[in-house]
Amino acid sequence: MLTQNDAKHIFNQLRAGLVPERGLDALAVGVEKPRDELARQLDLVKDGSGSIKFLRGGYGCGKTFMARLAIADAQARGFVTSFVVVSDNDLRFHRFDEVYRKVVTELATATCPRGALGDILDRWIGRIEDGLVATGVDADAPGFDARVRAKLQEELATLTGGKAPADFVRVIQTIFDLKQAGELADAAALISWLSGSGNIGAAVKRRAEIKGDIGSSDALAYLRGILEIAKSAGYQGLLIVIDEAETILRMRTDSRHKSLNGIRQISDAAAEYPGLLWLFTGTPTFFDDRRGVAGLAPLHDRIRFLTQGGFTSLRQPQLELKPFDAARLRNAARRLRELYPMPNRERVMTRVSDAFIDRLVAKVTEGFRGDVGVVPRQFLRELVNVMDLVDVEEEFDPEQAYGFTSEPLVALSPEEQAARDGRSAAVAAVAVEGDDDDGPIPEVQVW
Repeated sequence: MLTQNDAKHIFNQLRAGLVPERGLDALAVGVEKPRDELARQLDLVKDGSGSIKFLRGGYGCGKTFMARLAIADAQARGFVTSFVVVSDNDLRFHRFDEVYRKVVTELATATCPRGALGDILDRWIGRIEDGLVATGVDADAPGFDARVRAKLQEELATLTGGKAPADFVRVIQTIFDLKQAGELADAAALISWLSGSGNIGAAVKRRAEIKGDIGSSDALAYLRGILEIAKSAGYQGLLIVIDEAETILRMRTDSRHKSLNGIRQISDAAAEYPGLLWLFTGTPTFFDDRRGVAGLAPLHDRIRFLTQGGFTSLRQPQLELKPFDAARLRNAARRLRELYPMPNRERVMTRVSDAFIDRLVAKVTEGFRGDVGVVPRQFLRELVNVMDLVDVEEEFDPEQAYGFTSEPLVALSPEEQAARDGRSAAVAAVAVEGDDDDGPIPEVQVW
């Protein structure tokens, strides 16, 4: 059931042209099949598999929406999640310590929307304490904390097959000690260190007998430890979303090559992490261009996109999202109108009629030669503005105000303008000046 707060959040996000983070189920129109496939993937990892999926779609087809919906669905099923947006400034896939830091900082659960590592650790340690008490150990006995501390090390060794780094174990034990002593600030600092932060004071590090920061070569082992702790704490697994992977195409040649190899290494190792699902989103250009995945043969061969007779299997590595069409856009618009949370909702329902919505959709569709796939974000933002005006201005009549002239109804991005003009902006949008196609990308181990 959508709450009023969630409805207000949806509209506030749409006014800014952003994808809402809550209440997405109310807007999920026409995505049943890809949603079912992602649910199937979650079932696989819950049952002990490790998996990776690539969400493929053009500009405006709803990749970020689908990824956010997957996050919401996963949390509802008891998963820990992390939603990371690729940046060419501080998220380079050949530096897995950067990937790790982003992933762990954005850990979330159904009850903790961000920075959930501390809660996950508390829940896990609480289970260990309850387990000791269940075997007859007295929680008030002087040596109880020492028993818990020893059990933490024993559990981590068992959960990770003895692969947990020594610093990882020691930091978690020290976090427990500090919390028991009421030294919460230092405990929080060590949780930040465990989250990949490089801004932790030397004095705090000395308390856990650590010197440096988590390095690129060790970060994957740390991620394994956090995954196993989350499962032992009672969560079903971990979903990591990496959004806008096409950003990699804007990187310089060396960083781009190494980042693609980093994704290849993640893909190669995915099955070795039971309970972990990676979900990358990217445009067709990212997957099909020689500057992207298609240029790195080992990765391209593993996740190649296949079609047969005009049909594509949803179960192959790349899950294709179909663009919006007029019918889907009309349905989304009517759903939004039903959710409108403001005082004069009835006036909105009357003046923003089905007929007005149909004409608005037809106008946008006409401008894009019948292809409305690239403009849902702009269109929905425009529609929300219309409803706001009807809500606050008693005399505002959208039919009269629009008049449906030949002028475009919304301001378009370069990609949207190119689609309107019948041009392809995909390569131009990601190309780096002076960085042309440089042939096959070499396969290297980057961490």
